[in-house]
Amino acid sequence: MLEVEQLEKRFSAQAAHPLFAGVSFTLAAGECVAVMGESGVGKSTLLNCIAGLEAVDGGRIVLDGQELTALDDDAFARLRRRRFGFVFQAFHILPHLDVLQNVALPLWLLDVESGEATRRARAMLERVGLADRAGDWPRHLSGGELQRVAIARALVHGPALVLADEPTGNLDPERADQVLGLLLESIRSAGAMGILVTHSQAAAARADRVLRLAADGLREFDKAA
Repeated sequence: MLEVEQLEKRFSAQAAHPLFAGVSFTLAAGECVAVMGESGVGKSTLLNCIAGLEAVDGGRIVLDGQELTALDDDAFARLRRRRFGFVFQAFHILPHLDVLQNVALPLWLLDVESGEATRRARAMLERVGLADRAGDWPRHLSGGELQRVAIARALVHGPALVLADEPTGNLDPERADQVLGLLLESIRSAGAMGILVTHSQAAAARADRVLRLAADGLREFDKAA
């Protein structure tokens, strides 16, 4: 379980008002929540705070009983490498690595034996329908294919938590729907947890819950309303 308690983030220590404060929610295994809100409210910053990429100014983040906000940078980096997966709007696929190598990268960083890393990366590419593109260079793939590579890379090491920042923002509606379905199904079937930042009402509707971020915290949005 992920527990976020009274999280606060300020632009600076001298800022009169926080970017956001009082952010609290929990997330269970197999569950995916969508985070929405106005531009500039701090949705991407919230993901970065949960991932330990930006410091928080108050509150706690607890993953499976371990308080992440109490870790130093090195300890958080080691935990992030093992237990987090990331899917970004801009893909962040490395152009000098082929598709298989991009997917295997998280396993290499965890010192998984080369043959085992290759086997697991190929299995994940099969799962996202890209087994026949394993040896291709990223520049030869479409936007939808690159996003599927990003999903495979995010999930290949079995993370507990997947953070997705506008993962379908660069895709046409049909491709976005396919990619989002793949991402959510993969998170749920793996028993992982997912946080999806999105501006898309259609994307948010496919999450288990929708949370709206504002300066004074998160509010749950009734999808049925």
